[in-house]
Amino acid sequence: MDVNQIASLATSMATAQTSDQVNILMLKKALNTQAAAVVGALQALPPVPANPNIGRNVNTIA
Repeated sequence: MDVNQIASLATSMATAQTSDQVNILMLKKALNTQAAAVVGALQALPPVPANPNIGRNVNTIA
């Protein structure tokens, strides 16, 4: 291997590592954003009725 090839390989590997780190950071941020959206959606649901028999069954014969 030529010295220039070694330097080029080292540079490309460092660039790939930096790119991987950026991609992982963006994935983590996207997951956190989705988790926050799900928490908001779950909190928006109405509370469960005090009687456990109400709202649990669906009448399929109508």
